[in-house]
Amino acid sequence: MNRTATVLLTALAPASWGTTYAVTTEFLPPDRPLFTALLRALPAGLLLLGITRVLPKGIWWGRAAVLGALNIGAFFPLLFLSAYRLPGGMAAVVGSAGPLFVVGLSALLLGQRPTARSVVTGIVAASGVSLVVLKAAGALDALGVAAAVASTASMSAGTVLTKRWGRPDGVGPLALTGWQLTAGGLLIAPLALLAEGAPPALDGPAIGGYLYLALANTAVGYWLWFRGIGRLSATQVTFLGPLSPLTAALVGWAALGQSLTPLQLAGMALAFGATVAGQLGRPEQPPAGAAPVRTFSFRERNARKDSMDVTGPALRR
Repeated sequence: MNRTATVLLTALAPASWGTTYAVTTEFLPPDRPLFTALLRALPAGLLLLGITRVLPKGIWWGRAAVLGALNIGAFFPLLFLSAYRLPGGMAAVVGSAGPLFVVGLSALLLGQRPTARSVVTGIVAASGVSLVVLKAAGALDALGVAAAVASTASMSAGTVLTKRWGRPDGVGPLALTGWQLTAGGLLIAPLALLAEGAPPALDGPAIGGYLYLALANTAVGYWLWFRGIGRLSATQVTFLGPLSPLTAALVGWAALGQSLTPLQLAGMALAFGATVAGQLGRPEQPPAGAAPVRTFSFRERNARKDSMDVTGPALRR
């Protein structure tokens, strides 16, 4: 599959996540961010585990727990807390500051020097965020803004670590997604019980909303996201993030009757421009000092295998 198709498929994930805020505020029980996060994560994770029937081995138990905590266990509760306390488009647009987090973390954890393109594009994305948030700056809920920023930082760290660790041999993105969703859901479960008590009564719209979030929005969305991380650079993937606030704002305007001022539209244009620009750079190079990866033909691999001592290290492509 070519790069353009991979980018477009990966972009479906943040576009889907942009609908989370409207679904949360319109269909789900109020003031239940932890319960909502739990029902979004754990059923989807268990479903994917049942489909793949692959469990982590060795060091990947710990890695799956860390990734599950960052991408799901911390991200989801913070995301829903911000969704309950901020207008939908405004809560989502804070996430477009994610590229700046990822650029910095990629330098620390992946050894990738920030390029001028990535830094400038990240600043443009952040500028778009500020223009959209500026409209209601006097009425912003401080806890909601803090939760939105923290959720972005958590997801950014999870994205970079996912790129750093990759996947175990023979394990596909569907299984990796199931591990993280299950680990994150299990982390959220006791917190939801202690903080929010027994589950609330659910009506038809709430059940439908939770089914949508668990299946299309989470199981499929996160599979596409982690698949994209495996095929694109961490920076390229995170620059798709502004599609989430763009979708949220459009849904708020089209379905919820929320207005968009010229200033907000300018911010949206900057965010979309950052998304496009983030995909135009050349693929990131391996960290300095990394050994070049050489591939061998079938005949060459057999010849090298025959010439190696059986106790020597196995060749890895």
